[in-house]
Amino acid sequence: MPTDTKRLRGPEVSQSPSLFLCRPPAVLPSQGPRADGRQRDQVDVRPVFVRCGLVSQAKGSAYIEAGNTKLMCCVYGPRETERKDETDMKCGRLTTDMRFAPFSCPERGSWIQGSQDKDFSLMLHESLQPAICLHKYPRSQIEVNVMVLENSGSVLAHAITCASLALADAGIEMYDLVLGCSVRQDGASCVVDPSYEEESNCSSGSSENQGGLTVAFLPSLNQISGLQSDGEMTEEILTAGVRTCIEGCYKLYPVIQQALAKAVRKAAPPPSES
Repeated sequence: MPTDTKRLRGPEVSQSPSLFLCRPPAVLPSQGPRADGRQRDQVDVRPVFVRCGLVSQAKGSAYIEAGNTKLMCCVYGPRETERKDETDMKCGRLTTDMRFAPFSCPERGSWIQGSQDKDFSLMLHESLQPAICLHKYPRSQIEVNVMVLENSGSVLAHAITCASLALADAGIEMYDLVLGCSVRQDGASCVVDPSYEEESNCSSGSSENQGGLTVAFLPSLNQISGLQSDGEMTEEILTAGVRTCIEGCYKLYPVIQQALAKAVRKAAPPPSES
């Protein structure tokens, strides 16, 4: 039998890397500090690292890292739209595509876009469209592509922030930046910017006040452009969750402003010597 010379053969005796993975407890405690040291019932978001202009082939790009959650966004356009109708003659079209890399989640996925990817893409589109001046780009379309490199919770909220930053880096005219924040309600306590384990964990036996909330917020205009909620929560809990998400967005705003200003200074031409 011929030998396959193009395949890297591993050792004859090997073990799966999942055997050495430190698995979290099956049920996370609903009281006391969280697993990463943050406090419950407080606007305690993870430290964020942001960088613009990493992909030279794209008109604009951004990378965001919050804890172990890592996302990359690329913006292409404005370019001439392929399908022309009466709407496109007056204003432009925004297309969004959000996908998970196969290695981004603990359970390996596929490159084919699933139902969750389509739902996130639709939510991303609804959150970004009110902030973009599409009437300035008639007969054209703007493409926003988000790739989740590692999913450690709150991917939709950070995808909204990353996409907004990439649009600003591309020079697309916008009314305001769009920032995202998530809250997970577990009974009487809530966690801001939940991790992957906290999103998939339900420690209390009762199904009352169990759910998640993601808010897309325009900080300068003080307006909400998108909201996604799942689970079962009362009106008071939902209202308090929206306010908590807005406070979390205001905490992220200086970091996003600083990253965008740094990218603008880097791209600006050097002053001329007269």
